[in-house]
Amino acid sequence: MPTGKLKKNIILGIDPGLADTGFGLIAVNGQELTCLDHGSITTDKKLSLPARLQQLEQKLILIINKYKPNFMSLEQLFFCTNTKTIIAVGEARGVILLTAAKYKLPVKEFTPLQVKQGITGYGQADKKQVQRMVKTILKLKTLPEPDDAADALAIAICAINK
Repeated sequence: MPTGKLKKNIILGIDPGLADTGFGLIAVNGQELTCLDHGSITTDKKLSLPARLQQLEQKLILIINKYKPNFMSLEQLFFCTNTKTIIAVGEARGVILLTAAKYKLPVKEFTPLQVKQGITGYGQADKKQVQRMVKTILKLKTLPEPDDAADALAIAICAINK
């Protein structure tokens, strides 16, 4: 787990999904946080499930090879009423965790409630509140977008604080 004792860490935050997986990379140098990159990994809805999972893995590998993170933080699954969605997110999480294992990246998982509390101090914060706090913490000029990427940056920040 990254701590203030280490000179420099690169943390990859992930907000998992099958259609869109948010990612955010933060460099931690002492107490200084720098956003290296953020965005969304999308998969082609016309492809089969195995092909979409492979796309996710390939794009994640490109990010890992480019930035060489030494830690990953990942949002945990939470209960939802749409079974199809939860299964798809679970399958995407499996690919993400396997990819982390292949690259020997330690992983810390956080619930959405933990992320909101860790970023805003309020577990019921909405997406805009989280985006504004991420912008403030990372000293960004604009709100991070899309929402999945902002969430991924928040998840990465959570790893620093825990």
